Amino acid sequence: MYKRLKAYQVAFELAMEVFEVSKNFPKEERYALTDQVRRSSRAVCANIAEGYRKRIYEKHFVAKLTDADMENTETQVWLDFAFSCNYINMDTKSDLCSKTVEVGKLLGYMIGNPKKFNNK
Repeated sequence: MYKRLKAYQVAFELAMEVFEVSKNFPKEERYALTDQVRRSSRAVCANIAEGYRKRIYEKHFVAKLTDADMENTETQVWLDFAFSCNYINMDTKSDLCSKTVEVGKLLGYMIGNPKKFNNK
């Protein structure tokens, strides 16, 4: 099950932390930064889950993991904006970004070793 994957677990934890932190963003950011960072962080989990369900098709699995990695990188960009706009402090940014790095490494391993995740 995809929920057992370390990449999914860390990504889910990150998405929930992003949700909590973004509750304090200004109202004028609701349809811009707030929605974007929440969407991209959650999309990492969704892409991992979708890819896992089709893992017997190696190319599809890798493509969805690549999409997850792209969304993870997008989350980093939105966190940079949140920090530059003074919505989060350096400690929060560092903590959240370190999780995006961890997710990226886990996804990179999965992308490079798709056969290890195919339980034929």
